[in-house]
Amino acid sequence: MPAFANYHCKTTIDCQQGAVRAVRYNVDGSYCLSCGSDKKVKLWNPATGLLLKTYGGHADEVTDVAGSCDSSYIVSSSLDKSIIYWDVSTGTPVRRLRCHAGGVRCVCFNEDSSIAISGGRDNVVMCWDIRTRRLDPVQVMKDARDCITTVLTNENKIYAASLDGCIRHYDIRVGEMICDKIGEPITYLARTQDEQCLVAGCQDSVVRLIDCETGGLLSEYKGHQADDYHIECGILANDAHIVAGSSAGDAYIWDLLEGKVLQRIRISDNGGVVHSLATHPSRSEELLFARRRDMYVFTTDLQIEEEQL
Repeated sequence: MPAFANYHCKTTIDCQQGAVRAVRYNVDGSYCLSCGSDKKVKLWNPATGLLLKTYGGHADEVTDVAGSCDSSYIVSSSLDKSIIYWDVSTGTPVRRLRCHAGGVRCVCFNEDSSIAISGGRDNVVMCWDIRTRRLDPVQVMKDARDCITTVLTNENKIYAASLDGCIRHYDIRVGEMICDKIGEPITYLARTQDEQCLVAGCQDSVVRLIDCETGGLLSEYKGHQADDYHIECGILANDAHIVAGSSAGDAYIWDLLEGKVLQRIRISDNGGVVHSLATHPSRSEELLFARRRDMYVFTTDLQIEEEQL
């Protein structure tokens, strides 16, 4: 088990895009993206806090964003019921896809970024072939009975979490759907690096560790407050620590095996919901948090010492 080092705020970025709805890293963690209530997506250098590009084209709040495997494209979802496929360098929309009957809550790419997967308030998961000019989805999954809050994918499976309290596993190879009933509304879903477990943030202020194969509950992590907010959770790159935001202006880090709180990170004394976060894809020493208008870059003591050397 890796030794735990406390996290400290390295950079605070005023995103200047209204309320920040989500923060995400690109594939290698060298850049990050923020989604705003001002209908825009912004690309940042998290090390310097420098704004690199702004992407404007949605007609309502942007809810989620994902970068492609080569970092040359991004896909964003919005409450305007559409997803947009963007060229990163030019900042122009390559394709705008509309088929959802309600606002789109979440979006992701598959492993080679040829398919975009979206989930919406219409309880539907859609798969889009974005390399062709086809404007309708190649697959539609209508099994959920409430809003889709997260979609994840790997080589042969799509995972969809919903406020109906279920995680649905769609096996693409054999055309099967397995439903794991958690019993509490799920506001966010993350996956461990080894793809053995899922981390589910639930509205009852509990983060649950779920076995991917059996759907069994492995552990529970408590201490933060979720209330009725869509609080995100994550797992650090070392697969040893769980992190989640809170409605009380702080974030919590737990030991994955023991379930005990290792650090309570005070983001702000002025309150404000810490609703979105991103774990660095390869370095467990770096984290992103979103609260109100701001994005916070946190690093550990070890990382700060290395940079000083």
